[in-house]
Amino acid sequence: MLQVDPGRPELAHDVLAWAEQAAPRPLSVDVAETEPHLIKALEQRGYALTAESPFMSCLGRSLADLPAVPHLPAGYSIRTQRDHADVVGRAAAHRDAFDSIRITTERHARMRDTWPYRSELDLIVTSPADDVVAYCQGWYDETNGIGAFEPVGTHPGHRRRGLAQAVCTAVLHAFAQAGGHRAIVYARGDAAYPVPKRLYESMGVSIYTRTYTYVGQSMDRGDHPMPR
Repeated sequence: MLQVDPGRPELAHDVLAWAEQAAPRPLSVDVAETEPHLIKALEQRGYALTAESPFMSCLGRSLADLPAVPHLPAGYSIRTQRDHADVVGRAAAHRDAFDSIRITTERHARMRDTWPYRSELDLIVTSPADDVVAYCQGWYDETNGIGAFEPVGTHPGHRRRGLAQAVCTAVLHAFAQAGGHRAIVYARGDAAYPVPKRLYESMGVSIYTRTYTYVGQSMDRGDHPMPR
């Protein structure tokens, strides 16, 4: 993935040339349809748009007129992480939600010590047994007043109870309290993985763009065509 200032579209070729030299095989590049300067550069360099495949929807909403945080089932509650046990539980909830071992307790703890992390934007849902079973992590850009969700997850044994919708809505309110005016989130947009997008749309978040995938030709390094 790459980003280039639309005011300097010629730099897209410099970035792609660097990546092509470093890549052991043809590149696969995801760009948004709102980035025509990147699409033009890719086409000029011989990249081809792939057939319809998994893609990301980019969704957003204003932080004005937010819905109330939905009520949770009896015994569940939303809060910040208060101690090491919560950090352990938050990391475990991520592993359970995504069936992945990537997020360890140590890795999550290090991330919490890294700017621009803010603990009041990283909310968890606890079960009646006080286990962490869902979460929504928010990141806030003070300069632009925009908050982003990444990641969001629910333990498989606690899904379909409205936990993710409630904790995400609580993070929307936290963004607003921080002074934000807009929230964004990315979710799969294709029919093969529809649930996350449905969740965000249930909170008034709507699509403003989507991604497309371009694949480079199999060429010798340095042989990519340049624009004329």
